[in-house]
Amino acid sequence: MFRRDVQIIKDLILRNLRQQGLETPLLQKRLVEAWPVVAGETIARYTLNTYIKNQTLYVKLSVPALRADLSMRRSEFVKRLNEHVESQVIADIRFC
Repeated sequence: MFRRDVQIIKDLILRNLRQQGLETPLLQKRLVEAWPVVAGETIARYTLNTYIKNQTLYVKLSVPALRADLSMRRSEFVKRLNEHVESQVIADIRFC
């Protein structure tokens, strides 16, 4: 009897991305795009730029007082952002 090897398309795509070395850049892009959603509309309004380097998310803000406030909540943002993309993408956040 013929037996089919049924696999979920999501798993096939993720395995292919991983084999080609594209999974990490894709997750990083999703995480950077998730910043306004996770941080909220008010904080996103004062965000000038976001990028990831060496597992650290750098967030450039236009208001110095906001930098100090958000620095105290770094671990909370790291946890929420990683949960949003369902993977351990970043280990730290730096506000500049």
